[in-house]
Amino acid sequence: MIDETPEILFPLSSIQDDPVVEIPERLTVLEAMIFKQTVGKLLQQNIPHHQILLDFSRTRFIDSSGVGALIVNLKSAQANNIELILDSVQPPVMATLSMTGLTDVLNIRSSAKWSRKESPETHPSVRSTTKRLIDIVGAIVGLMITGVIFIPIAIFIKSDSKGAILFDQTRCGWMGRKFQIWKFRSMYANAESMKKQVENQASGAFFKNDNDPRVTSVGSFLRRTSLDEFPQFWNVLRGDMSLVGTRPPTPEEVEAYRIPEWQRLDVKPGMTGEWQVNGRSQVRNFEDVIKLDLKYQRNWSLKYDLQLIFKTVMIVFSKNNGAV
Repeated sequence: MIDETPEILFPLSSIQDDPVVEIPERLTVLEAMIFKQTVGKLLQQNIPHHQILLDFSRTRFIDSSGVGALIVNLKSAQANNIELILDSVQPPVMATLSMTGLTDVLNIRSSAKWSRKESPETHPSVRSTTKRLIDIVGAIVGLMITGVIFIPIAIFIKSDSKGAILFDQTRCGWMGRKFQIWKFRSMYANAESMKKQVENQASGAFFKNDNDPRVTSVGSFLRRTSLDEFPQFWNVLRGDMSLVGTRPPTPEEVEAYRIPEWQRLDVKPGMTGEWQVNGRSQVRNFEDVIKLDLKYQRNWSLKYDLQLIFKTVMIVFSKNNGAV
């Protein structure tokens, strides 16, 4: 029998012996942590029909922490052969789930009528039309410069080591949405398979090694001057990234996130940001990365973006700049 003692934020009930979890009006970091705990406790019980219903009829807002909790609970349920079913999903939440691609992996039994043109409530930097226009203009200028430097860089890369000129990798953007990031190749072609052999000098959910043996001689120069990142202007033009934002993590890094750490995905990743202009080579603790990312989210404005872009240009032309 299902324990029907209500949680503070997540009342529990049952329909034909199927447990029902009532999701609150907002699913942000605090609620997301309790949501994870609530579903975790249910998974330890004997659920007759092997399914849990998530009642989203009251929920009007979900942020990246809520999305993270949904994904964590989905994986935990699948590991226990339990099906999570989302019921009565409201338009603002459906818009978020659709834009992040989660409607393709979640079992949504019913939802209120909504339009795919509807924009979800999110961080103001993501909603800003002016910021998007700045991104587009900056990306076009950046791609024009990339076109000028492409041939000489390509020659140097090919003469230094075997492999492609460009390197693409799956990264996670706004709300954890996956995209392909592009860079000039700065490592040997088999770098990914060698990663486990390289010491991680950072703590937490990201990788860093100052003397990474996978980096080529030309790659070291490209990283030191940040020239390896110029193809990312294509990602900015597409809308996967912004000129200014947070560092785009890999799916493996996101897999290791605790629920509060998903907050950094409330904004689009950027080619530059707080982490890059505040001693990116010296940052070793993932908690420090989180603090810088949340600082950006709190302080965001168009003026703040322009200040970070200016600082980035100054760092690139200084002798003490580091590499991502």
